[in-house]
Amino acid sequence: MTTQTHMRQEVDQIPQVVASFLEASAVSLDAAAARLRELDPALVVTVARGSSDHAATYLKYAFELTMGVPVASVGPSIASIYGRDLKLGKAAAIAISQSGKSPDIVGMAQSARRSGATTIAITNTAGSPLAEASDFTIDLHAGPEKSVAATKTFVTSVVAGLALLARWSGDAKIDRAVAALPESLARAVACDWSDLIGALNGHNALYVLGRGPGFAIANEAALKFKETCNIQAESYSAAEVMHGPVAIVTPGYPVLGLAARDAAETSVADMAHKLAGQGAKAFLTSERPGAAKAIPFAATGHPITDPLALIVSFYGFVEALSRHRGLNPDVPPALKKVTETV
Repeated sequence: MTTQTHMRQEVDQIPQVVASFLEASAVSLDAAAARLRELDPALVVTVARGSSDHAATYLKYAFELTMGVPVASVGPSIASIYGRDLKLGKAAAIAISQSGKSPDIVGMAQSARRSGATTIAITNTAGSPLAEASDFTIDLHAGPEKSVAATKTFVTSVVAGLALLARWSGDAKIDRAVAALPESLARAVACDWSDLIGALNGHNALYVLGRGPGFAIANEAALKFKETCNIQAESYSAAEVMHGPVAIVTPGYPVLGLAARDAAETSVADMAHKLAGQGAKAFLTSERPGAAKAIPFAATGHPITDPLALIVSFYGFVEALSRHRGLNPDVPPALKKVTETV
């Protein structure tokens, strides 16, 4: 019997971890959402790096589409290297970090708080320096994540933001979709993308396409290709890939189109089909007909939550791809679990 990698085990845990989070963090979510309703922020800023920054990008689109409030990613070096405080008196600042320990993330959260922002930490480490630096802490309750490549903490970070959004907005449809995520993500875990494994034999570069919240998922997928498979994956908005990057899409070049069931599905699908028609080896999470090869997906029933299921299916695939290539996805070379930057 082959022992599963930590990464595979943690991907399989995602539905239960999300269910446990939604139950365990209800009180802290309610408190933070009540403050956001009271504040009615003119701006939301996010502070994060790596996979956590991809979660922040997802939440940027979700917040902007639902609340109409602009969301900007703030470079942590503004505080940690350059020593500047920003004018954030009418803003909310959301810092996302699994460990809650990276000095630059903590420093930017402290700066935002000094500047008058309402600060919210999303972290898997209760009592961390980031939690202490924030007005509200949303604990992911995801348990230890042993694989270097973040999976369950990324997904639960997005769920934390979406659960906060559901309470802040009072949108009953989003609330129901978030509550149904454990079931939706269980179906996503079961999606079989094994056709892609052999198709990528001999390839060490590819494009990942998305748009809207799906672009955040494309960013995360591209990072995991690099981390676990040593593949030079680059993520692009389906609207941007024609502005130069398409020049290197030669016959047989792999393309993965991550289309969700939202207003951007047509755009992503059309671009994947277009590139396939030009000779690319294109795969697509959509049933829209065309030249790209369709791969299975688990729909969640809401456009704000739908892209999140795609990354869960992807995680299972990329873990298998890493092993297929003779690598260990748990311990990528030159990486460690907690990255502390200044």
